[in-house]
Amino acid sequence: MSNFGAPNPGTPGQVVPNQIMPNQLIPNPGLPPRRRRSFAGPVVLILVGVVFLLGNLHLLSWSSLGVWFAHYWPLLLILWGVIKLAEHMQAQRTGQRAPGIGAGGVLLVVLIVISGLTATQAVRFREHWPNIRDQFNIDDEDFNNIFGDNYSFDDHLEQDFPAGASLKVIDTDGAVSVHTSDDNKITVVVRKRVGADSQGDADKYNSETKPTITVSGGVVTLDAKIQAAGNHSIKSDLDITLPRKAPVSIVSRRGDVNVIGRDGNLDLGVQHGDIEVEDVTGNVKVSLEKGSAKIEQITGDVRVDGRLNETSVSDVKGTVQLEGEFDESVKLAHLGKSVTFKSSRTDMEFSKIDGDLSLDSDDLHAEEITGPLHLLTRSKNIRLEDVSGDVRLQDDNGGVDVEMRSMGNVQIDNRDGDIHLGIPEKSGFRLEARTHDGEIQSDFSELKVDNGDDKGTASGVVSGSFGNAAAHVVINNEHGGIEIRRSAARGGPKEGVSGGVSGGVPGGKTSKPAKSLPAPKDKVEPTEN
Repeated sequence: MSNFGAPNPGTPGQVVPNQIMPNQLIPNPGLPPRRRRSFAGPVVLILVGVVFLLGNLHLLSWSSLGVWFAHYWPLLLILWGVIKLAEHMQAQRTGQRAPGIGAGGVLLVVLIVISGLTATQAVRFREHWPNIRDQFNIDDEDFNNIFGDNYSFDDHLEQDFPAGASLKVIDTDGAVSVHTSDDNKITVVVRKRVGADSQGDADKYNSETKPTITVSGGVVTLDAKIQAAGNHSIKSDLDITLPRKAPVSIVSRRGDVNVIGRDGNLDLGVQHGDIEVEDVTGNVKVSLEKGSAKIEQITGDVRVDGRLNETSVSDVKGTVQLEGEFDESVKLAHLGKSVTFKSSRTDMEFSKIDGDLSLDSDDLHAEEITGPLHLLTRSKNIRLEDVSGDVRLQDDNGGVDVEMRSMGNVQIDNRDGDIHLGIPEKSGFRLEARTHDGEIQSDFSELKVDNGDDKGTASGVVSGSFGNAAAHVVINNEHGGIEIRRSAARGGPKEGVSGGVSGGVPGGKTSKPAKSLPAPKDKVEPTEN
């Protein structure tokens, strides 16, 4: 009887080929062998871990590690690619499937790329930090440890100062103070702050930036040598004492400058920092790109240019010139000779000022100012009190209020704002005034005033007790009213005032004759500056 389908045990000890045992798994010859895991990720992680371990053990500084990573992070991707290529070639030789990247590998690659790009930009930011700091006027004290630690060093220099010599100071980063010495020596106290990753690096940068004093001809040069350290963060403050009669010039890229007590000329060139000058018998020149300036008690001439925040000039016996951009306020007081002020919005000149003048973005206020006065501005409210001499004033988009102390020739042109003119009682003058889209009011009955629907005119001659109507007053206004008021006499003109015709006896000092004003304009043109 046939047992079809039943297993045949055969004879004892006989091997039956291709015999399939019950529950036995049969491999599928159509599938490749199981793929091996990649070791690219573990290798990269081991390298990164070793680097971090060296940083924790202080065998490598973190800032140096950051710089290295910023420059060489693509090597991690290259290493990753080399390992993957080797694994692929090995899999081809053994007939196995090459290991893939996997989700974890993709995440690691993305993390390396993002971290590397961030580190590269951070290093570039560090390299350009001095320029960024200067542009935005950022103080390093606000970011004390952003790029390493700070180390302090002190130094002292002293030597004889040649008679008749001048001093030139070069300090690209640091405050400079100049005082008067009691002897014929120059003494320098140096306080230096060095940004570095370690004490060893700080010692190296300090030794490379030792200040020097050299003498060439009649010039003594004090150089802080900051530039010798390259882009490393170093700030060197210099406290200098030297004979009072020595002229001084200072060149600084960044740092405050303070000079007190000089009997020679002073020349300050500072890019970023505040300047304070006091008690100088000589001329003072200041060039400042970003910062504030305070100058007082000067017997010579003063010139200030650049771009300044707050500016204060007072008690100057010589001429004063200010030219540039003044972002915040300007304060002038007790200036004995002619003053010139020029910016993109305001052009002003006058003979002297015994009182105060304050100027900001919206207002200009002055007291006890002496003409000839020329003022051209826009978008400012102007108030001038106790004005003596000739006045030529043009404004746009602001009110004008002028109170005369002694009459001279006056011409006021304005647009989009009222005009108020105070004339001392008993003054003689002749007046022509016109306004469009406004009215004219007058306290003087001698003036003929005619106010129409959209314009007003006034004209006439006032024969006062002083001046015999020698002063000529011309007022033009667009879109604003005109008020001509009688003000109380304030004691006559100041001593030595030119152009004043309202009475009083001039003093012994005389200025150049008053400038005559041109004929009045029929239409006021808006200013560009």
